[in-house]
Amino acid sequence: MKLFVRDLTVIDASYLDATRGFVGESYQVDIVLQGTLNEQSMILDFSLVKKQIKAIIDMEMDHKLLVPHASEDCSVVFDSQRAQVNFKLADHSVIQLKCPNEAYCFLESETINVELLETYLEQVILLQLPDNILDLEIKLRNEQIATPFYHYTHGLKKHHGNCQRIAHGHRSKIDIFINDIYNKELVQDWANRWQDIYLVSRDDIIEKSDLSFIVEKNDIDKLCTAYHAPQGYFELLMPAHRAEVLPRDTTVEELANYICEQIKARKGDDKVTVYAYEGIGKGAIAEL
Repeated sequence: MKLFVRDLTVIDASYLDATRGFVGESYQVDIVLQGTLNEQSMILDFSLVKKQIKAIIDMEMDHKLLVPHASEDCSVVFDSQRAQVNFKLADHSVIQLKCPNEAYCFLESETINVELLETYLEQVILLQLPDNILDLEIKLRNEQIATPFYHYTHGLKKHHGNCQRIAHGHRSKIDIFINDIYNKELVQDWANRWQDIYLVSRDDIIEKSDLSFIVEKNDIDKLCTAYHAPQGYFELLMPAHRAEVLPRDTTVEELANYICEQIKARKGDDKVTVYAYEGIGKGAIAEL
């Protein structure tokens, strides 16, 4: 007997890739449980599926940086509170982070892919389910988006939940209207501009000398950012050309405002409306 739940939850996370750097992703999660019926003539009560399994997924992967720990380009130094990750990119630049341990999901693989994430979640979740559940299948899938979209990574230091983690991300669509008419050219421009981007607030930029770790040397311009948040102290160094510095926080509300203002400056008296998404099915609207 099998039990299924579609659209159980959404995972918003980022992973490290040697070519792309930070890659923000948003995955819809489907699950199939296989097992015998319990004393309630159920495999598992739907309310428990949604509550228990979603909680495990959130704890293991959601709003985290997914790290390919087995990659020869990746080195990790652990201590009791924080872990330092050094990740070399194909262009000989480097991403370095030092963050609270719960900000990461370490995977024993050379690269990150959907199949790896599905297998990892299946193994972790099955161990925590009742004995009558014999097997389960996790499927992660991207939202089907017919228009241009971007992948972005960021951190929200003022957030009291897991959004405060300095390197979590989203795969997001964007809708832009000029005088209430959808403008595909502008949508494509912003999708290109923010493809695999790290978005950072100007207030969080620090000097390289203020980092608590030793910076690996190369000739590529570096961006350094750090902040204290409720979960601890977060630090990041990365190639400057893979980031965009904004004069504000990087909440989706402020991203919508920023995009709208940038377009309005070019369009003059035209009405500009921006729907900026944060992952799947949610976001903010700005209009000028």
